[in-house]
Amino acid sequence: MRVLIIGSLAGELGRAATIAAARGARLDQADDIAAALVDLRRNAGVQLVLCEVGQDIGSLVRALAHERISVPVIACGLESGSEQALRAVREGAKDFLPLPPDPELIAAMLEAASGESHAMIARDPVMLASIRRAEQVARAQASVLISGESGTGKEVIARHIHRRSPRSAGPFIAVNCAAIPDHLLESELFGHEKGAFSGAVARRIGKFEAAQGGTLLLDEISEMEIRLQAKLLRAIQEREIDRLGGSVPVKLDVRILATTNRDLAAEAAAGRFRSDLYFRLNVIGLTLPPLRARPDDIIPLAEHYARRYADQNGLPSQHLAEDARARLLRHGWPGNVRELENLMHRAVLLAEGSRIDAAVLDMPPETAADAAPGGAALDLAVAIGNGDAVCSLVGRRMEDVEQALIIETLNHTLGNRTHAATMLGISIRALRNKLRDYVGQGLPVPPPQAGPWAA
Repeated sequence: MRVLIIGSLAGELGRAATIAAARGARLDQADDIAAALVDLRRNAGVQLVLCEVGQDIGSLVRALAHERISVPVIACGLESGSEQALRAVREGAKDFLPLPPDPELIAAMLEAASGESHAMIARDPVMLASIRRAEQVARAQASVLISGESGTGKEVIARHIHRRSPRSAGPFIAVNCAAIPDHLLESELFGHEKGAFSGAVARRIGKFEAAQGGTLLLDEISEMEIRLQAKLLRAIQEREIDRLGGSVPVKLDVRILATTNRDLAAEAAAGRFRSDLYFRLNVIGLTLPPLRARPDDIIPLAEHYARRYADQNGLPSQHLAEDARARLLRHGWPGNVRELENLMHRAVLLAEGSRIDAAVLDMPPETAADAAPGGAALDLAVAIGNGDAVCSLVGRRMEDVEQALIIETLNHTLGNRTHAATMLGISIRALRNKLRDYVGQGLPVPPPQAGPWAA
C-alpha cells in the first residue's frame, strides 16, 4: 500500500516511516499540508496519511472533504494524551499514533487501511476448490465477480487473483463502494479537472487511473447508485473514462474485479442493479463458501488469529483447549471469518496464562442452530446473544426488535461498526443511518472501539 507522510523525517516520524517501509508500504513525503494536497491530487493510490500533530490537521481534513478525496488521516505525536493529540482527533484525524513508534501498532494501522485483514488460510476441500478456481481465472484478463456472504474473505481472494495474474507487478487499487458517500465516489473513481465543482482547485487523478497496468477492485459493487453504474458500464465497455469536468477521454489498461454480498442476478432482475453491468462484471463468477460450510478451516484460522493478537499485544502464545475447539466447531458463524477474528482477539485479551478455554470465548449461548448442519436458522437469536427464546419476540414491534438486535450486536463487537454491520448482514452505511436515528431519539449507542480497528 502507499502511505503519505506529512512532516519532517528527521526524528521519530522518520522512524515510523522506516517501520512502515519495512512492512511493505511505499512512501511519499510532503513537508506541509499544501505539498501533501498536491501529491494526493495526482496520486489516487495513497491509502493512508500519517501527519505530524504540529501540522494544521483540521485544515487538511476540511480540504480533503472539499476536494472529494477520501483517505484516512492519522495524527502522529509524542504524547497520546496531550492537548495536541485530542485536538487532532476532534478535528477529524481517524486515529493517533504515539511516538516513538510501536512496530506492531503501525502494522495494525497499515492492515486496517489496506483492508488486508484476513490471511489466506485454507484446509477445507470446499475452500481449496475455490482457491484453485481463483488461480485458474487469474491468468485471464476478463472481469471477475466474487460473491459471498460478508466476512468470507472476498477481498483476500481478489488480492490473490491479482498476485497470480500477469498484472502482479502493477498496482492493486481497492475501492469500497459501500463506505464512500455517493457524492464522493464518482470523483474517487474517475477523478476530476480543475473547476469541475466548487472546491476542485486542481486536477485530481482517480482510482481508475491509479490502477493503470494493474487491477481495480470494486468492493461491494451492489451499493453503487444507478447513475454511477451507467458511467462504470461505459468505462468497462469503452476502456476509457472521462474525469469530472473533463473533455478528453482517458484510455484505460485496467482489469476489473468486483465483490458483492448480495445475489446480484436477483438485484438486476428486481431493477436495483443494471443488468447490462451485471453481465459485464460477471464474465467469470466466483462464489466463496461461508465459514460454516468449510469447518476444516475454523480451528486453523482461530489458531492463526490467536498467534497474531498475542504477538500484537506482547502476550505469550496461547493454545486452544479442547472445550474451546468443540465450541468453535459447533457455532453457526453468521459473521464468518470476520466474526471469528473478532472473537479470537477478545479471547486472547481475556485468557489467563497460555490456555484459551470455552469460558473466555465470550460467545452467545448455544442454540439448536449451532448444532445443526449449516446452522444459521436462528441467526437472529444468536446475534442478539442474550439467551432469550425466539418466542419472547412475539408481541414486540418490528422496529423495537431491530433496534435491540443492532445495539446488542454493537455491544458484542465492542462498538466496532464494520464488524457489527457484517454480522447483521447490512451495509456500513445502513448501520450508520440507523445509529444516527437512535442518537437523535436520545438512545444510548455503544461508542466506536478505540484504536485502528474502529470503524
